[in-house]
Amino acid sequence: MRKQRGAEVFRITGARQSLAEDVRGRQRRYVISMLIRTAAVLLTVVLWNVQRPLAVVTLVVGTLLPYVAVVIANAGRENVTSLPSSFEPAPARPMLGAAEAAAEPQAVEPDGPPADRS
Repeated sequence: MRKQRGAEVFRITGARQSLAEDVRGRQRRYVISMLIRTAAVLLTVVLWNVQRPLAVVTLVVGTLLPYVAVVIANAGRENVTSLPSSFEPAPARPMLGAAEAAAEPQAVEPDGPPADRS
């Protein structure tokens, strides 16, 4: 098997959540919201003759929460703002000419005054 030159490499870290996981998460948030609503309605019934202002607050929460829960549940899949690059370029290799020039020994003059080469 030969490797193809220029084949793209994909990262999975930027992959979206699967549809099944997304639906499961939305259902879980909706059920939690409805449990909170049920508790608010039950608190309204219990507190109506004891703490009327608090009972009114729980009634408002119990009334508005289904609308908010449905809007949140139907909001759709998450938006990925910045996906990582789907292509990783190959690492840069130094040129052969640069490696050879660096490996050549430099001419060293013997001790003494530098010679005038003009």
